[in-house]
Amino acid sequence: MPNKRPAFADLVRGAVILLMAACFGTGELRAAESVWPIPDWQMSTPEGQGMDSAELAKIIAYGKTKSFDSLLVTRHGRIVLDAYYAPYTGDIPHNLNSATKSVVSSLVAMLRKDGLLASFEHPVLDLFADRDVANVDERKKAVTVQHLLDMTSGLEWDEGFEGGREQSMIDMRRSPDWVKFILDRPMSSHAPGELLYYNSGNSHLLSAIVTKLTGTATATYANAKLLGPLGIAPPFWRRDPQGIAIGGFGLSLRPHDMAKIGFLYLRHGEWAGQQLLPAEWVDSVNHATIRMNATFDPGLTYHNQFWALPDRHVFMAVGYHCQVIMVFPDLDIVAAMTARDFCSFRRMAEGISGAVKSEAPLPANSDAARLLADAVSDVSTEKPTEVGPTPRIASVISGKTYRFATNALDVRSLSLSFTDRPGYAVEIDSHNPANPVIQERGPIGLDGLYRKSEPTSFGLRAVKGAWVSGDTFAIDVQYVGLGEQQKFSLSFSGDNKVVLRGRARGGREVTVDGEAGAN
Repeated sequence: MPNKRPAFADLVRGAVILLMAACFGTGELRAAESVWPIPDWQMSTPEGQGMDSAELAKIIAYGKTKSFDSLLVTRHGRIVLDAYYAPYTGDIPHNLNSATKSVVSSLVAMLRKDGLLASFEHPVLDLFADRDVANVDERKKAVTVQHLLDMTSGLEWDEGFEGGREQSMIDMRRSPDWVKFILDRPMSSHAPGELLYYNSGNSHLLSAIVTKLTGTATATYANAKLLGPLGIAPPFWRRDPQGIAIGGFGLSLRPHDMAKIGFLYLRHGEWAGQQLLPAEWVDSVNHATIRMNATFDPGLTYHNQFWALPDRHVFMAVGYHCQVIMVFPDLDIVAAMTARDFCSFRRMAEGISGAVKSEAPLPANSDAARLLADAVSDVSTEKPTEVGPTPRIASVISGKTYRFATNALDVRSLSLSFTDRPGYAVEIDSHNPANPVIQERGPIGLDGLYRKSEPTSFGLRAVKGAWVSGDTFAIDVQYVGLGEQQKFSLSFSGDNKVVLRGRARGGREVTVDGEAGAN
């Protein structure tokens, strides 16, 4: 069996090189030609679009250090880089996290274009006149749709934008009515329009406004007006307890579809002869001026649910753990990336723009092409991690269910099986009153390679485990398509005791005791 893995890698590498070679001479720059990715994207070598393959290979290597799932780069309407990091593959829809916000704001722009929204300055409370809203004062009455779009509503909110507990998000998820929860927030010390403070509640109100003004579900409106015309099949989109598509997160798209959203903005809201978005809306996003006051990059600005790096001439749809659609208007580039960790937007922007060497096609470069092909092959091929010998305690704990008190890891119970078909079963606290416990089960790899669960609406789980000592078992879980990865360790003692260790979402180390058969 070991000799098959290099053979597979060689096949992948060869296929990439052949594809790149086939594109030479066919992907030349055609500045005057409008190329639309219908039904999907055309391919080109990077050199055919004036970009350096060797520079793109460096960006792929950077993606390895930031747990990327995918990296896609297009120039002049053609894909020049399409890389997928194992075990993720490009046919699996990927959760956009907060990049969902930019899709929802695009729908709000369409409401205005279609005359369903009279003005972005429309007071928000007037749109929810049928609701009995708490904590109403003159400042809350002054909150407009534009304030929601710009994250400057002034509603009191704690989302842990630069780390922290995300208390408002936790409370919202536990609420039976998310829209009511958000509308009822008291106002902070800042008046509407005075200060940007990141607030996914603002974005969810925008989705509720789309549903209210169209008389149909946000997702239905999106499929008809935005996604359908772009050739994007109806996607999975999480909903709140009232069935409203979540405005701040929860939409899943394939990387190719993410890039189509970016290409619509790159083409000033036009798609194959249709003006889907007002050109002035796109222009305003391209010139975002609201300071984000982000300590990790003071140069970031914001507008209409998009981020921007004005000094790099880049604007972006951004989601937690580097789910990003990046638009370079001056260079005619769209990039889409997904990941399980945070990345530097500035470094990505500089790396991609630095790969541009010419407005004219570059000469073919077989050495650079092979370097890029090797980089794509390397990340797409899963490599086994080390595993230790199986200790005697494995047979003792196999099949037992260990239960845990309430903890920040949200693990209620866990069972491992070390039989001929190794697997796991786990109960997770969802913090959702309507469905408080999520039950998951599937295979687990014990040979250093992931085993994947059956696909679900949320993606799929890839799990592997290894004994790191005579009593401690380490588990690596990738939520493939969700942009999340978690690592746990279980230290067993005696027949019935276990200590579970891991990191909560905010990065805090958590240790919790468990016991077999305990309630």
